[in-house]
Amino acid sequence: MDLLTWIIVFSLVGGVLSVLAASLFLLLPEVIRVQGLPHFVSFAIGALLGAAFLALLPHAMSENPNLDFHEIGMTVLIGILVFFLLEKMVLWRHCHSDHCEAHTPQDAFEKGSQQSTVSLILFGDGLHNFVDGILIAAAFMTDIHLGIVTSLAVAAHEIPQEVGDFAILLHSGMSRMKALLMNVASSLATLLGALLAYLSLNELSGMIPYILAIAASSFIYVAMADLLPGLHKKTQILETIKQIVLIVSGIGIIYLAHSSLH
Repeated sequence: MDLLTWIIVFSLVGGVLSVLAASLFLLLPEVIRVQGLPHFVSFAIGALLGAAFLALLPHAMSENPNLDFHEIGMTVLIGILVFFLLEKMVLWRHCHSDHCEAHTPQDAFEKGSQQSTVSLILFGDGLHNFVDGILIAAAFMTDIHLGIVTSLAVAAHEIPQEVGDFAILLHSGMSRMKALLMNVASSLATLLGALLAYLSLNELSGMIPYILAIAASSFIYVAMADLLPGLHKKTQILETIKQIVLIVSGIGIIYLAHSSLH
């Protein structure tokens, strides 16, 4: 196979295969899935924070030794503010009046919040997959064997994060089939990133740290603003312990999976 074929095949392996593996979650019996969904949300929080702080941001800061770390931090802060405003715009769009807070039922507000969460998680995941595609292409352009290993490692560390994404989408009221299709569509950003990198890797290399920082800010915002507050609805000691264990587990799995890339 020529280089471009290698890149196309293994960028699909790194993106779509991880989604299909994570979709096994959807095959669980409905009773088990419904009872386990709150726990998967706790796990998702850890996975998102782990991906942001242990994978995306460290990689962003190591991309260019001459890069000012303050610029990456500022990009993350601006990204969080932008996602806050984007979520506000989604909520305003569902209000249709200036009296939304006083006269709209709480479930309507929560519905708008859920839809904005879905948009943000898919956007952030798409950015992450896009950058994965760039990394896969760069590895193949260095060495075929390095490209294969990198692609398989990307698929491996994406699986726990995709499970978290499925949990978020299902928690937001999306059907199982639609959640699968949305995640598959998002995973195709890996192929897009790989092809774009193959065509113009030198021009894109300077943008990678900032793309990673924006993706990290979306994960941080969704985890802290949209998902974490819901955990406070259960205040029992046992439930709190379960939540902490699952959050730490999400972080730990991302750490272990990402370490396989190095």
